[in-house]
Amino acid sequence: MTVLARVVRLSMMCSMLVLAAAPAGCAAEIDEESEDDVPDDADGEPVGTGADAISRSDFEKPNLSDEQRETVLAKYAHVDPKKLIDRTKRETALVYYDVNKSKLPKDDFLVVVDFAKPSRDKRFFVIDVRSGAVQGHVVAHGSGSDPNNDGMLDKFSNVKNSHASSVGFYLTAETYNGKYGRSLRMDGLSDTNSNVRMRDVVVHGARYVREGRAKQGLSWGCFALPMSTKDGIITKLAGGALIYAAK
Repeated sequence: MTVLARVVRLSMMCSMLVLAAAPAGCAAEIDEESEDDVPDDADGEPVGTGADAISRSDFEKPNLSDEQRETVLAKYAHVDPKKLIDRTKRETALVYYDVNKSKLPKDDFLVVVDFAKPSRDKRFFVIDVRSGAVQGHVVAHGSGSDPNNDGMLDKFSNVKNSHASSVGFYLTAETYNGKYGRSLRMDGLSDTNSNVRMRDVVVHGARYVREGRAKQGLSWGCFALPMSTKDGIITKLAGGALIYAAK
């Protein structure tokens, strides 16, 4: 055996000994942590081929007098008894919901997403309209909306490849199985989110979102929820529920 061959063999043996001595699971933990904060690519899933079940033009922008508005809100005085949701956002969502209720295939649940809150807070609020109960969940926002990656949204976009979140009213649509398992497509009902289907902005679960984090990881504009809760939420919302996102 030549001197060079002996050196190479000795080097390989040392490398094997170092790997054997390393604590089990270290490499996996490092990989898992590195995946926590990188943008997801769920938006890379194939675009849904089905046409929108309901046209945006079918939905009305509320044009109510103050008296009419108060009459509508009185019907939902039981909603959010613990006042978890910002009042202005809650009332805006409820008025739009009431005006368009007859057009909603699924009217038992309503979601308000409060993008004024940091990503560490619960800000994806699922309202059971009949009982008035509210459940809050953490949710990620788009990397294009948070260029500093500080957990706060600075801007929004409706442009493809912006990787930003969009504000406005959404109508949930069909489910599909993607990178993160069962996921939920949506259609935009507002001028500010009219391209969400083309952009593949959906509701899905992600490992980089979980309660207790100082800030959540970043999506590419999707509403990314904890993997532990996303299936239950998708079941409630799939097939024509209303989501309102605002800052």
